Amino acid sequence: MSTGTITGIAAAIADDANPTNRRSLPAVSITTAQTGVSTRANEMGMRPMQERVYAHRGEQYLLIKSPPASGKSRALMFIALDKLRNQGLRQAIIVVPERSIGGSFADEPLTRYGFWADWVVRPQWNLCNAPGIDEARVAKSKVKAVAAFLASGDAVLVCTHATFRFAVEELGIAAFDDRLIAVDEFHHVSSNPDNVLGQQLGAFIARDRVHLVAMTGSYFRGDAVAVLAPQDEARFETVTYTYYEQLNGYDYLKALDIGYFFYTGRYLDAITRVLDPALKTIVHIPSVNSRESTRDKHREVDAIMEALGTWKGLDPATGFHLIERPDGRMIKVADLVDDDPAKRDKVAAALKSPAARQDRDFVDIIIALGMAKEGFDWIWCEHALTVGYRSSLTEIIQIIGRATRDAPGKTHARFTNLIAEPDADETLVADAINDTLKAIAASLLMEQVLAPRFEFTPKNAGAREDFDYGPGGYVEGRTNIGFSEASGQFHFEINGLITPRSPEATRICREDLNEVITAFVQDKTALERGLFDRDDTLPEELTQARMGKIVRDRYPDLDGEDHEAIRQHAIAALNLTQHGKALAERGTASDATRANTALIDGVRLIAMDVRDLDIDLIDRINPFDAAYAVLAKAMDEATLRQVQAVIRARRVSIPYDEARELALRALKFKQERGRVPDITAQDAWERRMAEGVAALARYRAQQQAKNG
Repeated sequence: MSTGTITGIAAAIADDANPTNRRSLPAVSITTAQTGVSTRANEMGMRPMQERVYAHRGEQYLLIKSPPASGKSRALMFIALDKLRNQGLRQAIIVVPERSIGGSFADEPLTRYGFWADWVVRPQWNLCNAPGIDEARVAKSKVKAVAAFLASGDAVLVCTHATFRFAVEELGIAAFDDRLIAVDEFHHVSSNPDNVLGQQLGAFIARDRVHLVAMTGSYFRGDAVAVLAPQDEARFETVTYTYYEQLNGYDYLKALDIGYFFYTGRYLDAITRVLDPALKTIVHIPSVNSRESTRDKHREVDAIMEALGTWKGLDPATGFHLIERPDGRMIKVADLVDDDPAKRDKVAAALKSPAARQDRDFVDIIIALGMAKEGFDWIWCEHALTVGYRSSLTEIIQIIGRATRDAPGKTHARFTNLIAEPDADETLVADAINDTLKAIAASLLMEQVLAPRFEFTPKNAGAREDFDYGPGGYVEGRTNIGFSEASGQFHFEINGLITPRSPEATRICREDLNEVITAFVQDKTALERGLFDRDDTLPEELTQARMGKIVRDRYPDLDGEDHEAIRQHAIAALNLTQHGKALAERGTASDATRANTALIDGVRLIAMDVRDLDIDLIDRINPFDAAYAVLAKAMDEATLRQVQAVIRARRVSIPYDEARELALRALKFKQERGRVPDITAQDAWERRMAEGVAALARYRAQQQAKNG
């Protein structure tokens, strides 16, 4: 079978690739089929994703969910030109989150590739190239430019989210009637009342006089706030092109590795263990407010370059640092952290030049802090190395997208997250463990985000066209599992499955399961119960009660039967991915096929392993079991003792007065012995004192939360 695969690897990275303490979290490895499908154009110059979007060009409200490098910018050009010529709209306004992304909407000679018109943006209407920052006090000239454009006969304007917000505030909603508004990186929008752009888009939808196209690589946010209000989101037609389809259809890239790594001490002492100068790499250093930061970003950049070799000066044309490696090879490092606008803008301009796209050796390593994430297009990037825990899965996927461009000679790509290991001497061990577990949960979720799409039906629903159901084909009365080579999609039959009734619920089950699963995996209550309180938590509490609440809160306008259908589909997708991975790891697939088809073979073998899939079985699986097993495999005794301490502390129930008395005795214990009581100690009294300290800390945290 020549299809792609996703397989989890527990601690599969060799020891000599690990950072200082030689400890790694597991990786997820994705091998693709290199079909070339996603890069081939039709007679109009459209790649498959763009052709799929163009088929919905008549929709007034269109949401495009597609990964980096899949061609969203050009897809919008095709749609906008059709709306301007054939659908009666007067103008198109393209709205991007930052000026650097405006280059994605520069002139394109589309007729050269078979389309009926070219994409042209007159220079004065690409406001991303205009001088001045996008801040209310100094952006008045750009707002005036938007007003001048609306009064002109020209077709296209490109501006930032900020410029657009200011223009709407100044000019009013009605000024944009009969125009197309296209919002790139749509996950920046939020239904939160404090999100100005989100409120403005809600007003545009309420007035119903514009066409809206929303584009994003990940339609979920890290803050659990909905992107759009449910009633507004229901107005949009959704077109989804999965990461799996994109990667599997490349010509060159055939493997992507996602790994999380611990380090001890300073990250600067560990980074050389995961930073390979032979790979084209983007290094995202930690936020200055994170625990990984040294609080001096410029010295961090200098230290990284010093670790790479000997500094030999600056390239006068590009501003890149020239570093001589110990073997004599010269590498070029782009510093996007520098606070000097002139220097940073020079480097950024060089990275956007045609040479950066055409010449693999134009630059070797890019060091960034807030830049080089969404919309940053360096096709040669092989390694996205990120230092510090990222709470937003959206940000993680955007960073991974920097390395997943297809380019000649580029066969492998990787994402590495370098995370500070919890320090046993710190008082915030519990928070550090929590952060680690969130990172693990996010890494496990990657398997779902990047996995092929699932279609679930009740048993005996009938075969789907273009699906392969194995040697015996589709068999009535059996739990059938089919796979489509063309789309990378699975068809699962599950006994007792509820099917959605409304069109919106059907769409959610078809398009938005990743968003539902994301909300579940990042839910604090579900995460803590599923990982910390496994022995005292029934799986049904998570899969039925907690997931049920998340679905109801997310889709309040749907009825109870549709809520249950969405819940069952989401739990099925999450758990079947995990179960198929486990079967593949146990070696049920033959060695001959494991290299390319591990997940697919593993998922297919579920039918033989489980015999009769039903919804009760799915609900009885704890979706966080794999995370706990991963944690146990990947960590040493000291860290596991910390985890055990956190788990035990959360299970202790001690009255406040007793907890306070025990904490006082623990203080005396520390004064006498030079250490705090250990909650995992063999001595019962020492354990009890430690439990009292943990209980008192919880009481105080609860009181602070109540007061704050």
